[in-house]
Amino acid sequence: MRRVILAICATAAALVLLLSFKTHTQSGLGSSPAAALGSPAPGTGDAAATAPSASASAAKAKSSTAKSSTAAASTGSSAAKTVTGAAWPTIYGPVQVQVTVKNGKVTAVTATEYPQETPRDYQINSYAIPQLNSEALAAGSANIDSVSGATYTSQGYIGSLQNALDKAKS
Repeated sequence: MRRVILAICATAAALVLLLSFKTHTQSGLGSSPAAALGSPAPGTGDAAATAPSASASAAKAKSSTAKSSTAAASTGSSAAKTVTGAAWPTIYGPVQVQVTVKNGKVTAVTATEYPQETPRDYQINSYAIPQLNSEALAAGSANIDSVSGATYTSQGYIGSLQNALDKAKS
């Protein structure tokens, strides 16, 4: 009987300790990992929205998309045309891609907005965004593979990339 009571008390104490454990969050994440590779961090530049709500950021992204597509160079077919795709919603936040097309060929692809609210978002996107950028540039289309472990970001990236490519063709 004593052993049973001792085992129950030990289990309860271990459970209390386990449930009260707090993980540490990273403070001061510094600059964006994608910025070091040529993609601006979310909230910088005119294409990224900085509003706290998703609907407000989507509205800003749509207005900046219109600005960037009208500001693209349109003199002759050899001029480079830079177009920003629509901010594609994911469960972790919007993903937005900017594409530069010259002579019908994709010459540059950068993610202008992507989830980076939590340390986990930062960790996932620090490897996913550069990989998606290089894969989209190599493919020249939105027919690219998703990054393992970043499925939602990949789906948002591909959706925004396709939207930007469609706008560039028109």
